[in-house]
Amino acid sequence: MSNSFGHLFRISTWGESHGGGVGVVIDGCPPCIPICEEDIQLELDRRRPGQSEIVTPRKESDTCEILSGVFEGQTLGSPIAILVRNKDQRPSSYSEMKDKYRPSHADFTYDAKYGTRAWHGGGRASARETIGRVAAAAIAKKVLTNLYPGIEILAWVDSIKDIKADVDPGNVTMETIESNIVRTGDLNAVDPMIALIKETRSDGNSVGGIVECVVRNAPVGLGNPVFGKLEASLAQAMLSIPATKGFEIGSGFQGTQLTGAEHNDSFYMDGDTVRTSTNHSGGVQGGISNGENIIFRTAFKPTATIMKEQKTVTTGSEDTELKGRGRHDACVLPRAVPIVEAMTALVLCDHALQHIAQCGTK
Repeated sequence: MSNSFGHLFRISTWGESHGGGVGVVIDGCPPCIPICEEDIQLELDRRRPGQSEIVTPRKESDTCEILSGVFEGQTLGSPIAILVRNKDQRPSSYSEMKDKYRPSHADFTYDAKYGTRAWHGGGRASARETIGRVAAAAIAKKVLTNLYPGIEILAWVDSIKDIKADVDPGNVTMETIESNIVRTGDLNAVDPMIALIKETRSDGNSVGGIVECVVRNAPVGLGNPVFGKLEASLAQAMLSIPATKGFEIGSGFQGTQLTGAEHNDSFYMDGDTVRTSTNHSGGVQGGISNGENIIFRTAFKPTATIMKEQKTVTTGSEDTELKGRGRHDACVLPRAVPIVEAMTALVLCDHALQHIAQCGTK
């Protein structure tokens, strides 16, 4: 069903926002990959709530427990199950949402499709579901670095509303991104972005923006023709993240303003390596990685739950109004960065295993 992602490196996430816990089962992970709970926890800590003054104040340690598939610090090749228990649940904050649909949220569509929903906190529609993705990606990253030493996946906040960062994808570092609570690669944009988020939150409102991601030292050959294109897999992965509304790779929509002569990436030889003089393709041509940096952007809408009165309807089909309650991010971008990285790692790991299975070489 739709709770699983991937082909050879396959994950299935489970759990609701205010249930007993959330987690993931990973199937297809190669054996003998070194991994421990500390490796996974490092990634989970980057997406957990309550980590700074500009994110949701929900207090969760998001402590992970590996239940299966790992022995003496190595993967066994059998399914890996990871659990994160929910500790700071407050279902009462959502009692009004039991009978009223939150605008632009999944409440109405879930009810219309299934005839029921977990109204306390959004259930499976909550971004808390992404814990399983981030946990699984910590292992996927280990697989990738084992196969391709030097591969690097970095994401950062490119813009929040109309504040745009100036970041060089070829040189930005994890240290710079993680040095500020916004997780942008442009230190000059940090204070304006923080001020905007705080101002928006104090007004009971929300803002969106764009997360950019680069894959450096990516191998040549990942991806498949026609329906298995690498950029198609990345697009599906990114648009499966809650609150996403757009995806573009390389030149993206701006490329439509160029001619073919301007847009084509000319080849040249760099020693024994085929390179391109420009990278309008974003590192992917014909659906297959060409060895250049893979660069793409994902758009996130303003958080749906806001603390303002809005028009809506009840489950009984009556017009009414609703003001948001509970603890929510006024801007999801800072916590979305590790999720974008996670989904990128899951896609690349799955395609790497497919490539090896079909072509017999890394």
